[in-house]
Amino acid sequence: MKIGFDIMGGDHAPANEIEGAILASEVFPPTVKLVLIGDSDAAKTYLTSKNVDPNRFELVHTTEVIDMGEHPTKALSQKPNSSISIGFKLLKENKLNAFCSAGNTGAMLVGSMFSVKSVPGVIRPCIATVLPKVNGGYGLLLDVGTNADCKPDVLYQFAILGSLYSEFVEKIESPKVGLLNLGEEPEKGNLVAQAAYGLMKDTKDFNFIGNVEGRDFFNDKADVIVCEGFVGNVVLKMAESFYRMIKKRDRSDEYFDRFNYEIYGGTPILGINSTVMIAHGISSPTAFKNMLLQTKEIVDANLPEKIKQVFN
Repeated sequence: MKIGFDIMGGDHAPANEIEGAILASEVFPPTVKLVLIGDSDAAKTYLTSKNVDPNRFELVHTTEVIDMGEHPTKALSQKPNSSISIGFKLLKENKLNAFCSAGNTGAMLVGSMFSVKSVPGVIRPCIATVLPKVNGGYGLLLDVGTNADCKPDVLYQFAILGSLYSEFVEKIESPKVGLLNLGEEPEKGNLVAQAAYGLMKDTKDFNFIGNVEGRDFFNDKADVIVCEGFVGNVVLKMAESFYRMIKKRDRSDEYFDRFNYEIYGGTPILGINSTVMIAHGISSPTAFKNMLLQTKEIVDANLPEKIKQVFN
C-alpha cells in the first residue's frame, strides 16, 4: 500500500507534515509506504536532523504550492507541478492507493472531481465528520461543507455514503441513519427535508430511523446524521468550539476531550473512485499521524469499491 502525503500544504509545512509522517511510519506495518510529495531537499534535511533514515519514505520532489487563497480550478491547471496536482496525477495513474493533504481544500475537491472522478451514479461527493457520543462511541455527520444547498435525492445519497462508511470503516452493523430536522414528525421542516423524508421512509438501501433533532447529535439515537453542507459545517465548527472553550478555561473533561480534532486528523471525500483525505491547515504532527492511520483503515476497508458496488 502506498499513501501519498502532500508535505507542502498547511500552515506549518513542511515540519508538521514530516513529523506526522515519522510518527505514522513508526506504527505502520512494512507493507505500507508513505510517499512524501514536496521539497525533497527540505524533507531529507529535516529527517536527518531527527536521525530518521530518508529511505524510510519515498520522496517525490516539487517546490510548487497551491496557496490557500488561490482559485482551485485555475491553480490546478496553471500549476501542474504543484504538490496537490502531482498527488492527484499519481493517484489517477494508480501509483498511489490514497492521497492526503492539508492544502487548499477547494483544490482537493476539484482535483478529486477531475482526476479520479465521482463514482458513476453519485450526484455529489461529500465530506463527513465524526461526532463523539456520550456512551463512548462515535456518530457520523454529513455533509459538513462541500454542498451548501442540496436536493432531496442528494441527501438520500449522502445517507447511503454515510451508512457504507459506518458499516465498513467503523464496523457498525446496520447503522441507524437519521435525517436532521427541526422535529421528529414527517411533516416538519422545509420542503427539501419533507421531500427527503419521503424518499427515505420506505428505503431498503439503508436503515432509516426517521427525523432526528439537534439534541440527538451526541446521543445513541442515530449512527449517521444527514444534512446539507451549510448546516453541517455550522454544527462541525460549533462542536469544535466546545473543546477550545474547555481548554481556554484550563479544564479537562474526558468527554469533551474527544472533540479534539487531532484525534481524527482528517476527513475523507466520500463518493469518488479513490481515497482522498483532507486535513485542517493548522494540523499538528499528531493530527497528521492520525489522519494517515485513518487513511490506511479506509484503504483496507476498500470503501470506494464498496460504494461502486452499491451505485453501479
